[in-house]
Amino acid sequence: MATVTSKDGTTIAYDKSGQGPAVILVDGAMCHRTFGPMGGLAPLLAEHFTVYMYDRRGRGESGDTAPYAVEREIEDIEALINEAGGSAYMYGISSGAALAMAAANRLPSIKKLALYEAPYNFGRQQWAEYTKQLKETLSDGRRGDAIALFMTLVGMPAEAVAGMRQAPMWPGFEAVAPTLAYDAAALGDGSVPTARAAAINVPTLVMDGGASPAFMRETAQAIANAIPGAQYRTLEGQTHEVSAEALAPVLVEFFS
Repeated sequence: MATVTSKDGTTIAYDKSGQGPAVILVDGAMCHRTFGPMGGLAPLLAEHFTVYMYDRRGRGESGDTAPYAVEREIEDIEALINEAGGSAYMYGISSGAALAMAAANRLPSIKKLALYEAPYNFGRQQWAEYTKQLKETLSDGRRGDAIALFMTLVGMPAEAVAGMRQAPMWPGFEAVAPTLAYDAAALGDGSVPTARAAAINVPTLVMDGGASPAFMRETAQAIANAIPGAQYRTLEGQTHEVSAEALAPVLVEFFS
């Protein structure tokens, strides 16, 4: 593990592997270097690139500095890119894809952008109710309830959530619960940010899974349509939990 210091003084932890052009991996909700999909993807990409897998602020071994703003997370990415030599490719998944889009609007040092299923379009009323309840649970210090709320939002049955509360990994989930608000901030009002997408001016690949829900695929298509010159690709048989083996060859082709 190594660290960089972001503009506001926050320490950002990262792992670096491989050789070649830099690729920065941006995680989705609750994930970090030791939990989530990037741990399987990084070694496959490291055969071709220098891969930076990092803990977003408030997660894992990275610090956190109040007050939060999406701009602070963009500055975290900028610090990593500076560490990588001043330019990098970027891949983001889920809410990490939303953050990666926002970073691409602000940082000319991002040279190519790959996105997998940014979760916009949950439904305006459903998203508004979720963000309201999330704010309440976190304000009350009810981290477990915040995690349960998120799991319910993404479709986990109530009995499964109840079972998860007894699992050994639950305290780890509660540790990163406050960052669910950061993911929500990156997604804004939950609608597809077509104006933001239209302002992206780097080569972009937008992906979805062939077995994902219809709204995910419709969202990916809308983002691809909005970004000038973007490529759109469906990974057949994949869901939101895309496998590293299916994803890596597509990213290698795009970034090469």
